[in-house]
Amino acid sequence: MFKAIFTNSFGILFSRILGFLRDLLTASALGANIYSDIFFVAFKLPNLFRRIFAEGAFTQVFIPAFVRSLHKGVFLVNIFLVFISIILILTLLVNLFPHLATKAIAVGFEAKTIEIASPYVAINFWYLPLIFAVTFLSTMLQYKHHFATTAFSTALLNLSLIGALYFSQNKTNAEIVYYLSYGVVIGGLLQLLVHLVVIKKLGLFPLIIGGIKYLKVKSKKITHETKKFKRQFFPAMWGNSTAQISAFLDTFLASFLVTGSISYLYYANRIFQLPLALFAIATSIALFPKIARYLKNDDEDKAREYMKKAFWFLGTILSLSTIGGFILTHEITWLLFERGAFSADDTKNTTLVLQMYMIGLLPFGLQKLFLLWLYSKELQMKAAKIATISLLTYIVFALSFISPFGVSGLALASTLSGFASFSLTIKAYGVKNFFDILRSKNTIYLIVGIIIFTILLLIFKDFIGAYI
Repeated sequence: MFKAIFTNSFGILFSRILGFLRDLLTASALGANIYSDIFFVAFKLPNLFRRIFAEGAFTQVFIPAFVRSLHKGVFLVNIFLVFISIILILTLLVNLFPHLATKAIAVGFEAKTIEIASPYVAINFWYLPLIFAVTFLSTMLQYKHHFATTAFSTALLNLSLIGALYFSQNKTNAEIVYYLSYGVVIGGLLQLLVHLVVIKKLGLFPLIIGGIKYLKVKSKKITHETKKFKRQFFPAMWGNSTAQISAFLDTFLASFLVTGSISYLYYANRIFQLPLALFAIATSIALFPKIARYLKNDDEDKAREYMKKAFWFLGTILSLSTIGGFILTHEITWLLFERGAFSADDTKNTTLVLQMYMIGLLPFGLQKLFLLWLYSKELQMKAAKIATISLLTYIVFALSFISPFGVSGLALASTLSGFASFSLTIKAYGVKNFFDILRSKNTIYLIVGIIIFTILLLIFKDFIGAYI
């Protein structure tokens, strides 16, 4: 288990380091202004659909269904063709009506700003079909317990964007955003290419080719499996959408605030997402195929043992990350972004947003672990209900906090929805089962460790404060 987690973590870390370099260069080139807001809006729209349709719901429903399928090749080809057709139609519609797509995600933009942003939105959206194909291939690799390619491939997107920033030096802001938009598409193509190479290397192409060959002949034999997949997918899609829809609403509401608010949310969320991806997402990706197989074979005790090990790993590292991130928010933001067009005021505003996000790191991270149990047991509808309550919680707090707290209030609303979602997920998993995990000496060790770590960190903060 831990070998797969560390493979994922190392790949994600490598990609995120390049991602921070990309953000550093973007912040230096564009700062936090209308053009940075426009690019983040243009890039957020395909990412929103990617996380809803692809990385979240698709993977978590497809793997258990694929494990149980009696005609794996035909099943995977059928599912791929259905989804890629829908995504390509959606992409074409966005390219035909980019103005409407832009207005939908950034209503607060002025008409002139929407007109400027529309072409960038159209270009960026081509990333969606490419990354769905990548996600589809990555699920096949996960089934074979191969995680390295997917973990490291995100680096190709970041390298592409870094290259775009390099070649757009001394260009206007509008030209820089064009370079970045095409860099997104090129990054998607590179990710798809490396996945195809590894699929061929692992000998999985015959499975795909066989699925295409026998699709018409055996399509009736997978009717039940396909119907069951579709019934589970839509609740799973909604269940995985809470954070993404919240992010969409963040952008929507932030577009009504002062210029730069969207960028503050983006930069803060990028930092927040590092420990979340590095540990929580890496762990859930590595654990999911095993948990699904154990539960399929009615070996619940073994599945719970894996959950317990993962809980203490995540609980410890996310607790320390939360404290470290909250205490050192200003220093982290200053170190990463304050240069070029990114001013001290931008650092101050981003710091406030990041602090609000960091409070929710532990519940957001642990929830991803316990959601594995629900999806492995094919309880997608229950997860969807939890997501609905979480989203409603976010909306209530966002509307309440945006006026008194501004952009940081939106981040705080997201954090509170994370606590609500985590509580409901634990209830679904079983409160008794959860406390069975906590009844351990590890709880005492963790509390003592947190206290010592906090004291040392405050001393360190005072020390480095003299140099910033």
